[in-house]
Amino acid sequence: MTNLRKDNHYVPKLYLKQWSHDGQIPTYRLLVPNESYPLWKEQSLKGIAFQQHLYTYLAGQEETDEFERWLDREFENPAQAAIERVISEQRLSPDHWKRLVRFAAAQDVRTPARLREFLGRQREALPLMLEDSVERSVLMMERADRNSGLLPETNVHADGFPLKVSIEKKLDGSGLIKAETIVGRRLWLWNIRHLLTNTLSRLPKHRWTVLHAPQGISWPTSDNPLIRLNFHDAKNYDFGGGWGVENGEILLPLSPKHLLYTCIGKRPWHRGKRLDEGTAQLMRKIIIEHADRYVFSRDQSDIHLIRPRTVCSETFKRERDAWKNWRSEQCQAETELQH
Repeated sequence: MTNLRKDNHYVPKLYLKQWSHDGQIPTYRLLVPNESYPLWKEQSLKGIAFQQHLYTYLAGQEETDEFERWLDREFENPAQAAIERVISEQRLSPDHWKRLVRFAAAQDVRTPARLREFLGRQREALPLMLEDSVERSVLMMERADRNSGLLPETNVHADGFPLKVSIEKKLDGSGLIKAETIVGRRLWLWNIRHLLTNTLSRLPKHRWTVLHAPQGISWPTSDNPLIRLNFHDAKNYDFGGGWGVENGEILLPLSPKHLLYTCIGKRPWHRGKRLDEGTAQLMRKIIIEHADRYVFSRDQSDIHLIRPRTVCSETFKRERDAWKNWRSEQCQAETELQH
């Protein structure tokens, strides 16, 4: 494709611009190669929070960027006017709230942090899941053959799922069914689309609000900005919450002064509430702790104290090289699965 979108921004520029000035955003990097690397750098919105070919994939013999365009069309652009209304503190219609929530859901699943979590889970769970699925399919076909000779109808909607099924015939007349997939980019993109189309539509409706930072405090954001929080007290919380977990809290900074928020199963604070300083400082700390590789903030005073950066040239190089090889490795695996 001549106009292939290869620089895939996993945190949209239309979102990050709320923390920028003249197209530059103050950036604190959490993994650096040496101590001399500056604590803060001004980065262009075009040059931060993206990875090349994060969302592209092989469709036949060519690469396609349809997934990036789908995210843009269905989740980013529809939310732009709603975010602008939040920041200008105008009234939001039910449709504006719906678009904000869809934007938040998409932001939850599309980052490299979520990619690593997903691949880690699938490497452990997917082989057993495939084996179980194949065994159940074989039993179902055998039962159907005994009863009527007709294969049962299936109701599986897995368009785009990277799966190759083959049958190896043996000399004794039996056969071996083999199912193969890729624990990689293509499977991750299929899962994101599944979550944002099928799963999102089945979630119960939550009551959402926008919380305001008090005077003298501003919300930072990060390259992993949507937070699913299990909160017990100020020293006992984790980031393992979910969209359907009772009493779980979901947070997404929308600007240095506005924070999208819900608590599942509970009536949230009234819309536009200005938090007290202690609560706001704790939420600010949680946002910083949830960052993956970058924090973005207009207030740079103490972030390096809340979240000290990691200085390691080997880890920095290893991660840089992994992303450098990402496209070729994924394309090769996707090609092999097609043949």
